[in-house]
Amino acid sequence: MKKQIIRISPLQTAKVMAALYFVMSIPFVLLMLALPMPPGAMPKWVMMILPLFYVVVGFLFSLLGAWIYNLVARTVGGIEYTTADVAGGQAV
Repeated sequence: MKKQIIRISPLQTAKVMAALYFVMSIPFVLLMLALPMPPGAMPKWVMMILPLFYVVVGFLFSLLGAWIYNLVARTVGGIEYTTADVAGGQAV
């Protein structure tokens, strides 16, 4: 059965994406903080605020992306996908 996503909630999408960006940025920041830095490199305090930067930028761009998707979907239709009923882990 084909289904179509005709609208994405911009605010909810942006909140979820911001949380994902935050969680995904933590391991990278921890790795950068653990590695020795050459003289003149970015200060460690800057690296510590990178997750906050990722949250803000991820939120804003996801909000914008969802809003643009809704405009485009109104004109050309939404993303189509096919679903199947599943019984015991196998498609029926």
